[in-house]
Amino acid sequence: MSFDQPLWLVLLPLALLPLFARTRGALPNAWVALLPRDRGSQLLHGLLRGAAVLALAAVVVGIAGPYRPEYEVERVGRGAEIVLVLDRSRSMDQSFGGGRKPSVSGTGPEALDYYAKLRANEARETKGVVARRVLSEFAAKRPDDRFGMIVFSTLPLRVLEFTQKSEVIQAAINAGNIGRGLSETNIGLALESALASFGDRPYTGSRIVMLVSDGGDRLDPGARDRIAQLARKTRAAIYWIYIRSARSPGLLPDQTEPPANADAVPEYFLHRYFLSLGTPYRPYEAGTPEALQQAIDDVNRLENLPITYQDTMPRRDLSGWGYAAALASVLLLLGANLLELRRWA
Repeated sequence: MSFDQPLWLVLLPLALLPLFARTRGALPNAWVALLPRDRGSQLLHGLLRGAAVLALAAVVVGIAGPYRPEYEVERVGRGAEIVLVLDRSRSMDQSFGGGRKPSVSGTGPEALDYYAKLRANEARETKGVVARRVLSEFAAKRPDDRFGMIVFSTLPLRVLEFTQKSEVIQAAINAGNIGRGLSETNIGLALESALASFGDRPYTGSRIVMLVSDGGDRLDPGARDRIAQLARKTRAAIYWIYIRSARSPGLLPDQTEPPANADAVPEYFLHRYFLSLGTPYRPYEAGTPEALQQAIDDVNRLENLPITYQDTMPRRDLSGWGYAAALASVLLLLGANLLELRRWA
């Protein structure tokens, strides 16, 4: 136990004053020396003096501000350490669209159907809003997990360090719903920051980097080497939840596409790069809110292994206990004073 203002404790010896106070006779016309010794009365007398001492001491301790400092507790649960890497680019402010752009231009049936769906999608919730809602529900279902969070567009922004506190996690997930994103994305820097967040943390269970993005990235050789080295060092699994837009190419090229597109299209390139890392990797394509929910549910089902973690118990103020003890003692003295017999009937 520690104190906010320990100097007040120098007044504690004053709490002994009731032990030296003189007491008057029970009644003005009584000579108590002639009465036999009454152990019950002596015990009551000592109890009331002790209550007076406790009242003064408890007030002094309460004013000194006692508190229990924060401390670490080791817990064992089922879950993982998860870094949520959420795309905050401008494209995430658009609505879902699961189909590819029609190959036939003009006003044919295929084109008309495509643009009708596109106009309907514009009235729906944006990809960013749906992604945050699904991630919020995902985090709420996993009380034993420790979550960190990074949002990114041009540069990564570390929103949340690893924590198990549900209120903090929910606040971090919902914090990015304000304003609009930037037009550029840099997935490479975001992945480096996510993997580096595991740092020198002890390996106590599953580690996951959950990338939620609606686009890919063509990483330069230096970034590819750094990400590969961090992935091997941290032994983290990568889950890429790829949100399909109306004009998105997907993660795998069609048979009709030329082989050169495998390296030219960022989504194709990033998917092949993740496969080459040699670390656990699972991709998901989500073209609708329902598909996004299914992908998150699959991650929730797969990553449920035992995990050991350190939980920080917050500081606890104890001054209320001092004031409560003082109040109880004063009420006891007041009750005894009201019951005192002051004259013969």
